[in-house]
Amino acid sequence: MTEWLHPALIMVFGAALLPMLHDTGQKTVSVLVPFLVLLRMLQMDVGSQGQVQFIGVDLVLFQADKLSLVFAWVFSIMAVIGNIYAWHINDTGQRVSAFLYIGSAFGVVFAGDWFTLLVAWEVMAFASAYLIFASANRKAVAAGFRYLMVHVAGGVLLFGGIVLHGVQTGSYLVGPLDHGQGGLAYNLILISFMLNAAVPPLSAWLTDAYPEATVTGAVFLSAFTTKTAVYVLIRNYPGAEVLIGFGVAMALYGVVFAVLENDCRRLLGYHIISQVGYMVAAVGMGTEMALNGAASHAFAHILYKGLLFMGVGAVILTTGRRKLTELGGLYRTMPMTVVLYMIGALAISAFPLFSGFVSKSMIISAAAGDHRAAVTLLLTVASSGTFLHTGLKLPYYMFFGKDCGLRPSEPPVNMLLAMGLAALFCIGIGVFPQLLYDLLPYPVDYHPYSGAHITQSLGLLMFTLLAFVLCLRYLDPEKTISLDTDWLYRRGATLFMWFAHHPVLLWEKMVVTLGDGAGLRMLHRLSRVSQKADTHLVDAAVNGVARMAWRCGLLLRQFQTGVVSHYALVMIVGLIVMLVFPLIAALAAP
Repeated sequence: MTEWLHPALIMVFGAALLPMLHDTGQKTVSVLVPFLVLLRMLQMDVGSQGQVQFIGVDLVLFQADKLSLVFAWVFSIMAVIGNIYAWHINDTGQRVSAFLYIGSAFGVVFAGDWFTLLVAWEVMAFASAYLIFASANRKAVAAGFRYLMVHVAGGVLLFGGIVLHGVQTGSYLVGPLDHGQGGLAYNLILISFMLNAAVPPLSAWLTDAYPEATVTGAVFLSAFTTKTAVYVLIRNYPGAEVLIGFGVAMALYGVVFAVLENDCRRLLGYHIISQVGYMVAAVGMGTEMALNGAASHAFAHILYKGLLFMGVGAVILTTGRRKLTELGGLYRTMPMTVVLYMIGALAISAFPLFSGFVSKSMIISAAAGDHRAAVTLLLTVASSGTFLHTGLKLPYYMFFGKDCGLRPSEPPVNMLLAMGLAALFCIGIGVFPQLLYDLLPYPVDYHPYSGAHITQSLGLLMFTLLAFVLCLRYLDPEKTISLDTDWLYRRGATLFMWFAHHPVLLWEKMVVTLGDGAGLRMLHRLSRVSQKADTHLVDAAVNGVARMAWRCGLLLRQFQTGVVSHYALVMIVGLIVMLVFPLIAALAAP
């Protein structure tokens, strides 16, 4: 009976209902609606609904298969956890935008045609931008506008690619694109997806915007935008080998720039780029094991990265600070936050018995099984760097290290409850990986808990811990700002402004000077000649015709006497003239 009910519709209906409610009623609905989505997921099965035809184009509004279902499951779980985490806020705008953001992510996952996907894609961009603007400070507004402009530009590229693809193939149904043929449509769509996946050098928007979002908004941002990009890459670009290089570069890029970072949420942002790099590389490999690894790692990543952002958000909420140089010693008054954060840190670091261990290792094993030794080595190195910064550096300087003198209390109970739920999933997936593997799009024949794998992983992690202890004094955060790929944009903007102020301005001055000199004098002379011609020729001819017409009119009025005999005389004269002219012509003929 509810098979027609799209999860996105549930979220949109909830978004429309929230402004009508206040206080506890609004908070209750904000959690109840995501629970209804979870119930809908329990009833969902593989299939398609909502096929319609619009202006000759076949649209499939809802299409579910195992790939879309695995992403929908984790989206619905994170929707519940995120809204529990945000229970304490009193901002209707943030709740509505979060609902629309989540709903549009469901719209992308279940879209069966390109135009439905495009609409959901754009709604997702605008709804998520509000979570940045809601911080209501100068830096947040600037970051929000940049975020919005970047994603709107990506939407334009996507639209152009969709239209060209439809013209070339005659079909607008979503499906794997032929990377052998390539072409403009193929590349435009790929660039748009890579932009949302934060593939360098198209990644600066993420580390610029996410740290400026609200405490609760950053949790939602960490979960949906980049992971919907991973989904569409798996759906449309499996086996596109160009993604392998980009993915490996992402994994290393995020780790390297995290070394330099002082802002705790910006550091986590770099590790989003790094972790998504594993997924992008797996999509490029294109084997069933690699694609399963990309989907499973996206599932695990949403939960442990959400937990990390929740832990850092709790610190920001209670202390008002987010720089590592301004924090330290918080373990004394925030022990529960420390424990829950560390569960997320161990999960992202791929410790045995945590979720990252059973998902990330699948990707590395897929690379090894596909005889890609360099990819395997570099992804393993990146994994070590993740533990070094997210699992060791950030919690050490945020919770331990030098005492900053702050004694904040634990965050509100709802925030701890949400963090506890996310931590439970991080441990549950790690201990019972088959629960996740059963959801994956292809059959899984992978066993992460082999003796060799456990030994290798623990050896790498312990070596990283030893390196951290020995090099601790070199890892102290500094009050610096990392420009990363922003350097390219800033240099490009500088060159553009130089070009505008020098060659272009000089050309403009030259044109203006010529115009003000000989050119302008010539125009003045031509205008005077034109004025004389208009006055003496055109106006004289028009006035002469007018005077002739006026005189003919006066003459004709003489014949309008109203006397019948006069009219008869005129008619007789006219007949005589009509008869005389032919007669004269006949006589004149030879």
